[in-house]
This record gives sequence, C-alpha cells and structure tokens, in this order.
Amino acid sequence: MLLATLPHQYARVMGTDWSCAVETNADGSAKYVPNGLRVVESLLQRSFRTDQIAVCHPDQLELFVGPATRVVGIHAHNPLGITFATDIYASFYGRQCEPVNAYEFRRLIEHPAIAAHRHHLKLIVGGPGAWQIEHKGLQSHWHIDTLVHGEAEEVIEPLFHAAVRGESLPPRVECSSPPLDAIPVAGNRSTFGVVEITRGCGRGCQFCSVALRDGKSLPLPHILENVRRQAGQGADTIMLTTEDLFLYEQGKRFATNLPALKRLFSEVSAVPGIRHVMLTHGTLAPVAVQPAIVDELHLAVDLSLNRHPDSTHAENRYAMMFVGLETGSPRLFEKFMKGKSYPFPPSQWPDVVVKGIEIMNRANWFPMCTFIIGLPGETREDTKQSLDLLYALRDAKWCVIPTLFVPLDETRLAASEGAQLARLTDLQWEFFFTCWRYNIDFFRRERSVQWKFNAGIPLYYYSLGRRLFGPAIKYPLFRLAHFPERYLRRHLYLDFTRRDTLRPVPCTEPVG
Repeated sequence: MLLATLPHQYARVMGTDWSCAVETNADGSAKYVPNGLRVVESLLQRSFRTDQIAVCHPDQLELFVGPATRVVGIHAHNPLGITFATDIYASFYGRQCEPVNAYEFRRLIEHPAIAAHRHHLKLIVGGPGAWQIEHKGLQSHWHIDTLVHGEAEEVIEPLFHAAVRGESLPPRVECSSPPLDAIPVAGNRSTFGVVEITRGCGRGCQFCSVALRDGKSLPLPHILENVRRQAGQGADTIMLTTEDLFLYEQGKRFATNLPALKRLFSEVSAVPGIRHVMLTHGTLAPVAVQPAIVDELHLAVDLSLNRHPDSTHAENRYAMMFVGLETGSPRLFEKFMKGKSYPFPPSQWPDVVVKGIEIMNRANWFPMCTFIIGLPGETREDTKQSLDLLYALRDAKWCVIPTLFVPLDETRLAASEGAQLARLTDLQWEFFFTCWRYNIDFFRRERSVQWKFNAGIPLYYYSLGRRLFGPAIKYPLFRLAHFPERYLRRHLYLDFTRRDTLRPVPCTEPVG
C-alpha cells in the first residue's frame, strides 16, 4: 500500500524498483497474480480450453496478445492511486507527481500489444479499483469496453462469451454478491498465497462498501483445497484473506466462533508444504470481549513471518493484522461506524481500542492500525480526542497508518467531500506526523540511519514542505525528526514530557 505511493520517477533512485519485478513460467505466463484474477481464470476454464486462456504480467503481454485475441481482461486494484493512502504520500514530492501504481496501470492500459490489436478485441476492466476509472471519466479515453464493479462470479462467463463473439458489451456491469457455491476454487497460485475465508462484513461503516454486505464464510473444504493448490505450485505461505478474521463462521450478533478459528489454523498449517500463515483484517471489539481469542490462536504467532525484538515469542515472532481504528472521537465513531464496537456502546470506543491493543500485545499480536483524518464534519475537538487516544497508545507495539478520508463510490459517504493535505489543520498535521514518529521509533531503531533521516526533515521543510503545505506542517514535522519535546510542547497539543495518561484506565464492559 505504502510502496505504491512513491512517485514513479523516484522509484529507481530510492531503490524500490524491485517492486515491479515479477516471476514467470517457462512460457512467459505469470507464476502468481492477485487472487481475484485467479478466480476469473478458474471461471473461464469452465467453458474455454486451457490453451485459449493466458494470465500474464504487463511486460509479457506481447507473448499472448495477437491476431487471434478477442478479449483482454485487466485487474485494477488501485489504478489511479485515489484511495485512502496512495494519493496522500505522493503529494509530499510535489503536486504533479504520479504514484507508482498509477504509472504502472497507465503503462498497462496503453500497452503497444493492446493498441496494435485493439480493432479486433474487447477490453474489460474489473477489480476493486475499477470505480476510479469511471470516477475520473477515463473509460472512453482508454477505449475500455466494459467496467465490471463488484463480485463478478455470476457475470464473467456470459460477458467473455459475448466479447469472443464480437457482440456489443455494456459499458458498465454492476454485480451483486454471489452465493457461496458460485465461488470457484482457484486453479493456480495467487500473490502472497492469498486464500479467501470470508466475504462481506455487515458492520455497516459508512465509508466502506464491503461493510454494507453481510458477512459469509467459505466452507473449510473449499479453503483447504485452495491451500493445497497453492502449496502444489510452490507456495509455502498462506495469507488468510478476510474483512474480519473474527467473523469466520461467526455466531449470532458477530459472536466469535473460536473453535472454528482454531480448526481453520490447525488444518491450514497441516497442509504439506505450508510453513507460514499470515493474516489480513480484523476488529478489536471481539478481543476486548473475549481476551482468550488471541491466546488460543497462538498458531498465528508461531507461523508468522514477522519478527521483532520486542516480541516475547521464543523466535521473536509476532502476528500482524490490519485493524481499522479510524477515529478517537466517540461522536464521529457513532455517526459513521458504530458497528465496529459492538457489543460495546460507541461512547466506549477509545477504551475498547486501548484494551484491545493491550490484550493483543500481551499475546504478541502487533496490529497495523489505520486512522482516517478529515471525516465529514470533523472538528478540532474531534481531532484532539484522536490525539488523546494516540497518546494513550504511546507505548503500544503496533504500526499506525494515518490516511485521509476519501469518498469511495458505492459507500454511504460517496457524495461527501474528501479531505486534502493542503487543507489539514495544525492538529491534523500533528496527528499525522506523530503516527509516523511512533512507527519509526518502533520499527526503525538503527541510529546510523536515524540521524540522516532526522537531518533531512528540516531540509525538506524549508526547501519544499513549507511551500506546498504552509507553516502548519512545521512543528508536527519536526516531531518526526526527533526535535526535543521540551521545545515542541510550546507549539503542539500533545506534550510527551508528561508521562501521565490523558484517558482513564479502561474498564470496558459490553452493553446488554
């Protein structure tokens, strides 16, 4: 997510051009691609011969697109870089910088192999970022015949058959969530060994489209067959993909099914060839309700790839999971995402966060958490409450990613105004850079590197940052550079020379 925010013109200079390196099979086809693309491939294999289908990376397109090609399908994860994170960080390099992911997608969609045969093939684009193309009005510019939005299991085969026959295609296809038996087992290896275990969520967060769809769990035999196929093609790591790990085979009212989760981890890890199991997303309320969850799921730590010296695990391993905290303001929380705290009332959300992360840390779970800056109607008092929560978590073992609110299509806040870096207040800048100060201190402790970074911050501010964002960025940015807090406390809201807790010790109890 963050690597893709770098301006493409600096990728090689900053040593990150390896991010575009790919692995291919002997014939040039991709060894692994995003799981959604593998699902499409499996669906097409039901009605087309294997030799009629090729899945490849952009640099190998000319090997497979030719006079006989009738349709090209493109997976768009974040094609224009306008999601919660990627359009933020590229802006620090200047307003005209194009992030890596946007550059790479443009290079793909304008590929000479596609252009040379455009007169006899149809171009179909789908994936979680397809909405961005429509949002920016680029469908006609890029000569895209059809944009597919949503879960496409029930539309892929008829759509591709129509394209092969040369029929006119609808410019937009809106898909509904399919029944579980319509989701195929992926036939080939996916990037990161991704294996879906659930779809949907149902918690109702207004800035998220997935949260508006009820959660459902894929059957364990289906999951295990996917794992076996991944392992059979060389994958030794499986990433259990879900909007919320604790909703797998959930009970009533989002109740965590701990026996089902333990069985899942045990059977996945027992598949021959699998050495590591990684996680994607989860929530904190289930952990606060039932602290034994993370202790019982010790395999998530034992089988993790991640290591950190602060872990008490025998091999310093820790489990990492994405957790959306989004705000420290109970008012904003109740307005936009109150389902996240259930069964706790929204007023207790900050306490749920502190308690949940404390429980996770004790079990060597170090979450990667996101906060949204600039939710609609955010006031200075709301930002202060988020800063208070950040202060209460100053000793946590975690990574905290600040993002700006983006009104995503197909959400309840789609018509709202998005937040912009140039409009951030001094308090919002303080929140932003305090988050990154936390991350640097926890994950990057090499002093030989740290002093160079610290020295570069003032140079950035006076050469570019002040001109781009104004003086409000100055002191928050200097905190990132480890300027003495006794100097900064005169200019910032949080005073890190104090060691008291701005919030009371949490004593959270569920409602009802």
